Formats: sequence, structure tokens, C-alpha cells
Amino acid sequence: MRRRTVLATALLSAVAGPGLGAGTARAADPGPSVTLTGTTTLDSQAIFFVSYDGLVNNNAFQKNGLLTYKGYQYAVWYTADRNAVVGRRALGATTWSTVKVGHTLRYNDSHNVISMGVSRIDGRLHLNMDSHSDGFTYVKSVAGLLDNPAGLSWTTSRFGAPQSTLDGLTLTNQFTYPQFIATPEGRLQLSYRVGISGNGRNALAEYNGSTWTALGEWTSSTGTYTSEHGSSTARNMYLHGIDYDRGGRLHSFFTWREQSNAVMCNSGGITNHDTGYVYSDDRGRTWRNNAGTVVGTTGGSDRVSVTDAGLVVDPLNPDHSLMNQESQFTDSAGLPHAIISYVPGRFGQCTTNYVANRTAGGRAFHVRKNSSGTWQKTEIPVPLNSSQRTKLILDKYDNAYAIFPFGRIAGASKASGYTDWKLLYDGSGLNAFGEVVTDETRVVQDGVLSFMYQEKSSGTTPSPLRVVDFRLPA
Repeated sequence: MRRRTVLATALLSAVAGPGLGAGTARAADPGPSVTLTGTTTLDSQAIFFVSYDGLVNNNAFQKNGLLTYKGYQYAVWYTADRNAVVGRRALGATTWSTVKVGHTLRYNDSHNVISMGVSRIDGRLHLNMDSHSDGFTYVKSVAGLLDNPAGLSWTTSRFGAPQSTLDGLTLTNQFTYPQFIATPEGRLQLSYRVGISGNGRNALAEYNGSTWTALGEWTSSTGTYTSEHGSSTARNMYLHGIDYDRGGRLHSFFTWREQSNAVMCNSGGITNHDTGYVYSDDRGRTWRNNAGTVVGTTGGSDRVSVTDAGLVVDPLNPDHSLMNQESQFTDSAGLPHAIISYVPGRFGQCTTNYVANRTAGGRAFHVRKNSSGTWQKTEIPVPLNSSQRTKLILDKYDNAYAIFPFGRIAGASKASGYTDWKLLYDGSGLNAFGEVVTDETRVVQDGVLSFMYQEKSSGTTPSPLRVVDFRLPA
């Protein structure tokens, strides 16, 4: 099969090695550290229900549930009475100002998150929410609201009416996983899935400051994937993220999820397999594999497919409960890093209950491309103790941080080649339910790790939703 032939050997030969890819860090560069500086409360009684083992206000794939722009931090969530709310605070402030945006959550489905984006070209805040393989709700602010936060009041009147389209642009009636990404020029793109789990395609739309345009689909759901157990002819590509680096390259790690359970050793597992990687140098119009070969065109007939060569950077069959939509980040040199997690073979070669098996034996791994172009992978020696996702960020010195379920933080230094992972913060005192939502923009802007978490509760009893801040090395 072509899809495994290019990169598998290169990656496996480099697992957990301190040599290649260690990078050259100045002797004065500090290693990873976190200093807790404060916690603020967004909502003392936020909506709480467990669905797909997660919470609607704290799904790690939410991009962005928390972001920073021009000295203010913004957060989105659903209140106990199901209202969609957006809050803001000046950085360093302990209280948040909130407004309702005119939409109420329809279902108790944790997929139906709220995602934010900023179009720098006109200073608007954009929200997309409440979708899982159906319609979505879209709200945008007036122009300039984010450019003059201290001078413009924070009121509902600053936001337009909720829409079921992007200003009249109809996308699909099977819409899921909105992720806003700002282009280097200040435009705003929206990544989303068309279709359903196991049979869907990724697509892009773009906002130029006045209108939205559908760029089209860029992945394929067709083709035959065959494991040692059986075959599947439909799937979807789950993104670990979609991010521009400082040089303007668009990066995306991913896993495939097959529609047919025939590919698994046991139907209690999950059909996710392989970690792949693609990038785009033309704002998402064409997509290339690690070798630089074009493997897909957005809106064209040739889309990124499971049968394309050179996509897989870490091969893994569907028997280990590999998590989808984990996390990625790019370093100061534009090199891509990701967190993936699954049940390693030493705990068995066949998972039979992906939640129970991941909780008992799941481990996270740091996958990255080093400066010589080699892919490396290191196991992080912190048990998941959860079926849920881990977030990744890098500080100004390119030290790596993994934010585990329950708010635990581990770190590794660039100087070591990311081989010295250790727990930096154990999450004690947070009482966090599981996954957290990180503010990726604030890390870059002022060297602070902020993440949003919700406290544990039971049934559908509302619980506090908070943001905690940690100072990173200056």
C-alpha cells in the first residue's frame, strides 16, 4: 500500500532519540516552567452535561474558545439557561464583562461548541456555534469592535443578529467542527467538516472584510483502506488543528476515521488510524505532503485521500484507540509539533473499550519535525488517566508544554531535544472535569498560558467555569 511507504521508517527510527532534532538552544535559554498567577471566574453556574465523554464548554478541539487580541482576552460559553455568551476582560483584570448574543443551545451534545475568530482586516469578532452534522449559527460583531475595546461599550447591540448562513453564503446542511484561522494578511478563514463521522470531507471558507466565499472541500472520503482485519471504503480526516506559522505556511496534522468497524480487532474500540501531516503555502488552495508533492486542491477534483503517498508520519493500526482532534503547534522556525495519544502495545494489541482502555493505559506522545526534516516521537511519561485530549503549546524559547486532562501540565525543553518531559503542575485545587481550552494567541503575545476549564459536577447540575493563568519563562 502506497500510503505507508514514505515516512514510517524515518519516524520509527527516530523515536525518543535526543540526537537529531534537538535543535540549537542558547546556553542562557531557560527550560520550561509555569508559575500560577491567578484564576478568574467566567460563570459560577455554567451549563454542565456529559456527552461523548466531554463538555460543550470545554472541548479541546474548540478553536478558539478563548483568545487574546490587542490587550483584551475573550471567552465564549453557554450559561445554565443555555444562552450563548461572549465575555471579555482587559489583560490582568479579575472580572469579565459578558453579553448574550441571541442564541440558545439546542441539544445536549458536547460537539455543539462555540468557536471564535478575529478578522484583523476590519476588527470584527466572529462566532460559529451549535452544530453537529446539521446547520450552524453564525454571529459577528460590528467592524472595529476589537480594535478599540476600551473605547467601545461591550453590549449586545455591538453584535448582529444570529444567522444560519455566513452573511447569505450557504455551506452545507451537515456542518461540524468550526475552526477560525486568521491569514497573515488579516483575512479570516473557516475550517469545517461536511458530512458525518466516518464519511465526511474537510472544507474552507474565507472572509475578505466584506464577503464570505466558499473555497470548497479539500479532503476525500472515498478510497479503500485495508487493515489486517478487514476493509473500509469511507472515512473522514479528523484535524489535530489547522494553523499558520510565522512564515505563512498552513499546517495540519490529522488522523483518519474509517466508517466500517471491519478494520478493528474489536467493535468496542475506535476506527481511528495513523497520524498524517499536510501543509499549504498558498493559503489553503493546494495541499502538499511532507515531501512537497501536491496531494490535493481545495475545491478541485483531486483531494487529499487515504490512498495518497507520503501522508503518514506515524503509522498505527485501528486497534489502539488513537484519539482524533488532539493538538498541534508550530515553533519559532515554523516546524510543526503535535500531541497524539493512544494505548501503547505494551498494554495490549487490541482495545475492546476505547474509553476504559484509554483511561487505564493511554499515553500521550510528542511528534515533531526537526530542523533536518526528520520526524521524531517521544512518549510523555504522564499517564492520561482519562479518555480525553491533551493540548500542546510552545513558549518563546520553543520549550513544549502538554496540558493534560484535569489541568495537569508537563513540559520538555528544546535544549534536550524534547526528551526531558516532566510534570510541572499537577492540577490540584482546580477540580477540573477533563479537557481544557487553551488560549493559543496569548502564549505568543505575552508569554502567558491561559486555559479555560469547568469544575466537576454530576448529572446536569451547573458548575463553575474558570480561566487560570500561568506565567511562562520570560
